[in-house]
Amino acid sequence: MNLPEKFAARLKERLCDAEKYFACFGDAPYKGVRANTLKISSEAFLAGNYVEICGEVPWEKNGFYTREEKPGRSIAFAAGLFYVQEPSAMCAAPLLGAEAGERVLDLCSAPGGKGTQLSAAMGGGGILVLNEKVPSRAAVLSENAERMGVANAVVISADPEALEERFAGYFDKILVDAPCSGEGMFRKEPAALSEWSEENVAMCAARQKKILSSAVKMLRCGGRLVYSTCTFAEEEDEENAAWLASCGSGLSLLHEHKIWPHRERGEGHYAALFEKEGTQEEMSFSGKKQLPFADKKAASLWRSFCREHMRAEFAGELMSFGNSLYLVPEGLFPLGGLKVLRAGIRLGEAVGDRFEPAHALALAAPKGAFFNENPLCDEEAAAYLRGEETPAHCQKGWCVATWKGYALGWGKAVGGVMKNKLPKALRRFGC
Repeated sequence: MNLPEKFAARLKERLCDAEKYFACFGDAPYKGVRANTLKISSEAFLAGNYVEICGEVPWEKNGFYTREEKPGRSIAFAAGLFYVQEPSAMCAAPLLGAEAGERVLDLCSAPGGKGTQLSAAMGGGGILVLNEKVPSRAAVLSENAERMGVANAVVISADPEALEERFAGYFDKILVDAPCSGEGMFRKEPAALSEWSEENVAMCAARQKKILSSAVKMLRCGGRLVYSTCTFAEEEDEENAAWLASCGSGLSLLHEHKIWPHRERGEGHYAALFEKEGTQEEMSFSGKKQLPFADKKAASLWRSFCREHMRAEFAGELMSFGNSLYLVPEGLFPLGGLKVLRAGIRLGEAVGDRFEPAHALALAAPKGAFFNENPLCDEEAAAYLRGEETPAHCQKGWCVATWKGYALGWGKAVGGVMKNKLPKALRRFGC
């Protein structure tokens, strides 16, 4: 691989074992998957042999190395049992120590690897805000949150600076996985090489400072912040961390970790953990608190649907957005003025005098939550994911298509056949 001349010179100057780093470009990049503990334990994931595993990721207890080229084409992936994630990228979220009941922000969240990792650490509880400034990337983030069954997240699209005042001192924990020059992506995505320059490194470092300045204002006293990148540039990593700890932010640097592909089994990542000085203050929120509004008819039809079709009950508050009914985390902040792509779980909508369930409801519900499940074999599950009709091994009416007990989506059983209700945008013609 032909590395940019100036990049190679920088590495030779700054890295004592630079030749070992250069030599690693002759090896294949590391690949990883992370078991989604919102749906399945790591033990059950391994026992199910859903992905060929060749080792454990040391910094993420639910992360595993794999040699498979495209594990995302599997039925298990469609069911949200795992997330395909580069191993070193798994190091940042665990540093934050997110827990159930906390208010957590993933400020630069797309495509969703770290955000869904945080939701799993929180056990689906508390309030998790997943933000992505670029709308197209925010849409991908929202889709991944849905597939992974994330129930406690609000997916928004905003410039970090626009959130400062609104969320001043609001969050217990904040993750800033900032846009960077991507030097840790060179083996995985060689196209990143063409975008590298010293000018781009300087531009990224300046942009990261701006994002971090916004994040600090949203962190409560006593709260913790993790700053991470997938680059090796000191200007973007150690120098920015030192700046953050000395710029009057009130943050103290507790720990930093840098992963190099020739030293550890990962493509490359940097993560630094900070704590904000001071005792825990009363969490504030700018703006008048508004109670969630739920359309009475939709809420009534939803409750009837629950009694007829579901064993499990969800915690949260009902809220209507347009024609859709959502279940949002308790104590959720007002959403007015925000570009919201997803809030909690989209349950469905009232259509005349009946309730039409949403795909997100099937994927967010716990295993065994529905009375009428249609268990599919591998061949039938693949056909379902292609959008085809399949045999109905269940009672007539609304049913959840399952594979090995895990929900794939909705169907409607009529005359021994299940009509496919999987959204067309999610149908996988290569499955």
